[in-house]
Amino acid sequence: MAGFRCETERLILRDWCGDGDWAEFFRVTNTPAVMQWLGGVLDDEGMGKQRARVESCAARLGHCFWVIERKADGGILGFCGLKHADAPGSTVTGAMEVGWRLREDAWGQGYAREAATAALDAAFNRFGAQEVVALTVIGNKPSWGLMERLGMRRREDLDYPDARYDPPWRDTIVYSIDRTAWERQHG
Repeated sequence: MAGFRCETERLILRDWCGDGDWAEFFRVTNTPAVMQWLGGVLDDEGMGKQRARVESCAARLGHCFWVIERKADGGILGFCGLKHADAPGSTVTGAMEVGWRLREDAWGQGYAREAATAALDAAFNRFGAQEVVALTVIGNKPSWGLMERLGMRRREDLDYPDARYDPPWRDTIVYSIDRTAWERQHG
């Protein structure tokens, strides 16, 4: 869906606006702390591939990971959004997946939860998802902690090794939430 825009109390989730958004996103998120559980800091080729994946996903589905912009100052905090899980060998290929990445100075302020709540609401109420998954690794406690705070439940039966990565990034853990559980919490 072209022209996606969603406003929360403090944030705007929106489509990317070209090179400037991408340059700022990588400037604030392609850091050792942010990328610790995401495969490590990306080189120029890795950043180009990531941008191409997000743009290809958005072109194919009409949505993907959106820019998170802070209303107070227009600062880009990272991204959050929805895609179809597509990791090679994944147990959840094709499932609606929610994901996020925020810059370090935005951590601990509720921005990730606010953005992820808006993305999950869009998944169920705008894009018709029946279930949404989220993926991380066991060492990324802040990420799976947020998944739990969002009402998602651990799905050990769906965990899988992602052959593209070496430990500690290889062993993917899966959380999920279905429409009924989401509506119980937010209905």
